[in-house]
Amino acid sequence: MAIRAKLYRDPRANGMESLYVRYTPPIRNPETMKMVYKEMLNMYVFKNPRSEEETCHNRQMIDKAEAIVGKRIISLVNEEYGFLDKQKMKLDFLEYFAKVAEKKPEKWRMVFKHFYNFVNGKCTFNDVTIDLCRKFKYYLLNDATKIRESSKPLSNNSVVGYFSTFRALLKIAFRDKRIKENVNEYLEKVKWQDSKKEFLTLDEIKLLANSPCEIPVLKSASIFACMTGLRISDVLALKWRNMERLPDGKGYCMRIRTEKTDSEELIPNSPRMIVWSGMPTIGTTRLPLKR
Repeated sequence: MAIRAKLYRDPRANGMESLYVRYTPPIRNPETMKMVYKEMLNMYVFKNPRSEEETCHNRQMIDKAEAIVGKRIISLVNEEYGFLDKQKMKLDFLEYFAKVAEKKPEKWRMVFKHFYNFVNGKCTFNDVTIDLCRKFKYYLLNDATKIRESSKPLSNNSVVGYFSTFRALLKIAFRDKRIKENVNEYLEKVKWQDSKKEFLTLDEIKLLANSPCEIPVLKSASIFACMTGLRISDVLALKWRNMERLPDGKGYCMRIRTEKTDSEELIPNSPRMIVWSGMPTIGTTRLPLKR
């Protein structure tokens, strides 16, 4: 049997009428499994308009309500019942964000902290609009500071990665049907800017290797990072399982997935790197990690 949707009015004691959609026969909400025959639109008209303004108000409200009815009919034909689940849009978006970030690289948790600060710790799924996301982008570019160094603003290229991660979250939320609109279609990426990269020359690394240090492990870690090009977050995340023998069986290499780019890299442990970083040894090959 075809489902019909029609606009009705429900009289109120204050001389107003509440507009609602009535479904015949009732339809089942796929989230709550309850049968629904009535959907209140939270739109009101004057029962007996007494002025041109009230008449104009009624006409505008009824036109909007009829448009909603038309959308509901299309949704029913396509068997899409998302419009019934209004409570889901009132749930905590920050809680959802945190759960998704738990299973992702550290950068996701950094983005969560920035977004948490941006919305002052309160945001529902209903709040996640195109305008809010654009304001978050502006916040990252102009107002946000580093989490660990609050006196320093974020660099443009850090914002590139953070906003890209946030857009990836929106894509997941849309896939999970937690937000109704694919907001990403209306958001522009932050443009990457070429930046000057500071680096140590080979002679400077030799000087570092030959310089005394009161904390030997700090010196070894510094040289290890210089020789591998790994960021501190990637060095701290290294495990024994990241170490593998080279295909020819001569020596070891590190197979890691970097936190910033989320891409896999294979880094050989060269003899020079092993000697200068002061790695502990296993057999004839030195390894950089603790158990």
